[in-house]
Amino acid sequence: MQAYKLNATIDELGHLIIDEPLNIAPGKVEVIILQPTATTTTTPQQPKKREYKVQALKDLLESAPPTPPDFDPDQAKWEYLKEKHNL
Repeated sequence: MQAYKLNATIDELGHLIIDEPLNIAPGKVEVIILQPTATTTTTPQQPKKREYKVQALKDLLESAPPTPPDFDPDQAKWEYLKEKHNL
């Protein structure tokens, strides 16, 4: 199954109006509609506060810097193992 993302409008009668031409073969399709809500368009979600049972871990994890977006855990493991075993 191939997926396409496009913009469309629902009119007052409830009809779906696609705002751009489609370059796909004629036939039946399955339509999934995602409608933006006020919470998803106005404010980003805040990360949940975690509860810690061990105070030392709480202090350590709350003061740790955030993980960079390009962090690759598998690459980090590989680098650690190469250093540990002198590879």
